[in-house]
Amino acid sequence: MRTIAVSEITGNIKEMCIEANYFLSEDMKRAIQEAAAVEEAPLGRQILEQLEENLKIAGEDRIPICQDTGMAVVFLEVGQDVHFEGGILEDAVHEGVRQGYIEGFLRKSVVKDPICRENTKDNTPAVIHYTIVPGDKVRITVAPKGFGSENMSRIFMLKPADGIEGVKNAVLTAVKDAGPNACPPMVVGVGIGGTFEKCALMAKHALTRPVDSHSPIEYVRELERELLEKINRSGIGPGGLGGSTTALAVNIETYPTHIAGLPVAVNICCHVNRHAVRVL
Repeated sequence: MRTIAVSEITGNIKEMCIEANYFLSEDMKRAIQEAAAVEEAPLGRQILEQLEENLKIAGEDRIPICQDTGMAVVFLEVGQDVHFEGGILEDAVHEGVRQGYIEGFLRKSVVKDPICRENTKDNTPAVIHYTIVPGDKVRITVAPKGFGSENMSRIFMLKPADGIEGVKNAVLTAVKDAGPNACPPMVVGVGIGGTFEKCALMAKHALTRPVDSHSPIEYVRELERELLEKINRSGIGPGGLGGSTTALAVNIETYPTHIAGLPVAVNICCHVNRHAVRVL
C-alpha cells in the first residue's frame, strides 16, 4: 500500500490547470504545423499560421491560448493500492482547480446553478471522473473544456440496424451542424456503445488521446481514418472559412452495449484541445 497526501494532488492540479491553458500539448502543436504546411486554401493557411503565432505568444508571455479557459474536467486513474491521507480527495481536486484558475489569472466561467447563473468566481467545481486501476500510482489528466465547441456536441441513440453507416452519418451530421461554431480545425472525440452516459464519457475521454495515435482495433482505426478524410472534404476549413483542414483528428472509443441499442456520442473540441497529464 502506498500513501499519497491529498495536498500533492492539489499542487499538481493547480500547476496542470495553468500548464494546459498556457501551452498546447506537443501532439496538437505538431498537428497544426503539419496542417499549415499542406493547406492549399490561402485563407485557411493564413488562419493556421495565425494559430501557430498565437501559440508562440501564449507560451512566451504566459497568457492563455484562448480567452475561454474552460470548465476543468479531471480524469483520475487511481491505483487500487493507493491510500490518500490528509483530507478528502474530491476536495483536494477542487482546491487545485481553484488555486490554478486564481493564481494563473484564468477566466472564471463556472456558475453555481445552471438556472440562477451566479458565478463561483474561482472556476469550481470541476467535473471529475474516477477509475480504479491496478497498481500504486495515480494518473491525472486535466482537460479544460471550452463551451464554444462543447455546445456543438451530440448524442445519438441509434438502432442496431443502423450499423456502422449510421455511426458515420451521426458523426458527419454533428460536425457539419457544428460548422464554424466549433472553432475549427477541431478534434472529434467519439464514443460508441455502452449506455447513454457511457458513450458521452468515452467521447470526452477520447479527446485526451494524442492526435497522432490510433485505435488498436482494426475496424475502429479504419473508421477514424475514413471519417477524418470525409470531414476534411466538407470544405468547412480553418475558422469555418473554407479549406481542407476542418479536423486534425477523429479519436474513437468503444464499449460493449445492449442488444437493443447503438449509442453514439460526438464530443467536439476546437483547435485548443487542452490536456495535461501527470503520473504520481
